[in-house]
Formats: sequence, structure tokens, C-alpha cells
Amino acid sequence: MARTPPDSLFPDYPAMPDYRFEQHAVQSGFGIVAGIDEAGRGPLAGPVVAAAVILDFNAIPEGLNDSKLLKRATRERLYEAILASSQVAFASASAREIEATDIRAASLTAMRRALAALPMKVGFALVDGRDVPPGLDCMARALVKGDSRSLSIAAASIVAKVTRDRMMTRAALDHPLYGFDSHMGYGAPKHLQAIADHGPCPLHRMTFRPMRKD
Repeated sequence: MARTPPDSLFPDYPAMPDYRFEQHAVQSGFGIVAGIDEAGRGPLAGPVVAAAVILDFNAIPEGLNDSKLLKRATRERLYEAILASSQVAFASASAREIEATDIRAASLTAMRRALAALPMKVGFALVDGRDVPPGLDCMARALVKGDSRSLSIAAASIVAKVTRDRMMTRAALDHPLYGFDSHMGYGAPKHLQAIADHGPCPLHRMTFRPMRKD
């Protein structure tokens, strides 16, 4: 599996994500470029969700950045703008898939599914993190902190985050004891107390503590 070099080889991080990596891929003859990112590695419950985005670089939504650096209202606004102007696909790997492998493998699986779901053939993919998902049908490069360096990955990070948040908000209606709409499955004190009081539900990742019994 391909891995990216250490961060120390990339000291010139931009203040905001830009188009340099996409431009280099296009100039190298790869044609259409997609950014890929995921959301939901750390939670105790719910799926990991990945998104793949092909930006129209004549209509880039203003303010794209790492979703973790944006306020929720800003993410929601940009989500709608990305969907209106770009080619977008998202996919997930369930809690059961995470248990059957591990969170890293499940995240890479969701990324591969998202890229495959795009309506256009991609020549090159920019992937957030250190790993290129196995089985992609195009060339790819992993970028450490890619969501703060590449506009395409930043857009994918927003789509993945908002999509997953909406999924967990919906899950809260089916599992109201856990407050998924407030913490999205992360290990907030309210969530941990609900697990202690009621035990896990089908959305919980049983290989994660505190569900896992060592």
C-alpha cells in the first residue's frame, strides 16, 4: 500500500488550501482530478463516511478549508455550494465493517467506494492522509494534512463531515437514549454515561472502548 513521505518534506504549507496539487496533476496529463477525504474515524458509534469531489475550477465556492476549522453553519453553506457546482459522491463503511477489519482499513474502503461512485472517470486522486486506498482505478497521491493544502480535498472533507453529521442526527431519532445528534457518536461525557446506563446499541463499534471487553 502506498504511503506518503513524512511531513518534514513539505514545510511550505499554504495558509489556506490551494490548487497547486491539482494543477500539477493536470499539467502532467492526468486530466480530471478528484479530492478524497473521510469523516468519523474517532467516534464510538456510527459509520465512517468518505467523499470524493471533482471541483469546477471556474466555480470554486469561496472559503473552502479543512472542515474541522469551520463553524457548523459555514460547513452547511459550503456543502450546498459544493453540491451545486461540483461532481460529488460519498460512501460509508458501517460499524460492523469497522469491527470486521479496523478503522483504518474501513476508512480506506469508504474512500475507494466514494471515488468509484463519481459520475466521471478520474485520472488522478488526491487523498487526505498517509495512505492511498488499495484498488483505485486511477493514479493517486496521499497528502498529509491534505484538507488544509488542497482545495479538492478540503471540499471532500466538508462533504464527508456534513453527510456524516446528518446521518448521525437521523440516527438519534431511532436511538434517542444516546444523544447522537449532539455529539455525533464521539466519546462525549453524555455519550459515555448513556453507554454505561443502557449498554451499546447496534450503531456502536464493539471493538472500541468502552464497549470492548479486554
